[in-house]
Amino acid sequence: MIVGSLLLLGLFVFPLWNITLEAPQYPTPLGMDIHIDKFTDTHEFDIKNINLMNHYVGMQYIPETIPEFKIFPIAIGIMVALGVLIGFTGRYKLFIVWFVVMSLMGIAGMYDFYLWEYDYGHNLDPKAIMQFKNPDGSVMGFQPPLFGTKDILNFTAHSYPRTGAYFMFAGMMLTVVAFFVGKKEVKK
Repeated sequence: MIVGSLLLLGLFVFPLWNITLEAPQYPTPLGMDIHIDKFTDTHEFDIKNINLMNHYVGMQYIPETIPEFKIFPIAIGIMVALGVLIGFTGRYKLFIVWFVVMSLMGIAGMYDFYLWEYDYGHNLDPKAIMQFKNPDGSVMGFQPPLFGTKDILNFTAHSYPRTGAYFMFAGMMLTVVAFFVGKKEVKK
């Protein structure tokens, strides 16, 4: 339980998620790494180039910061501390409670990410230089996928977890293992 909780600290070092855009006009794909407290370029100037490109279709700029970047580090820090404390108590039933709380936080975080992507890809400036319509006449959205790959005009957008997410997943799985080990020891 303690090791699983401490693995969450990997989120403070490694990116949680990555969105990459491939297109013929960009021999090196553009990418953005999402950490728990910031956005960073995959390659130098990627976010600047994404913002310039998106300006033409009326998309919002990728901001320097978002409110979640203040909340996520605190929430993860609290969960690490709670996990370590629960681990020291040895009360295995609390291990699964911690896991459920982390799972709910993860689901809430993914939902928040989806809402941000939806707004980013659909709340377009009606005075944009270039405007694209769907076959039914509605304004075309440019939302990247929450998870996976999606074609958007001549771009292929990829959205996948990165090292920080794998640290978090491994840590959460260790807490589940600790729960079953603790349960088994109590039965003995």
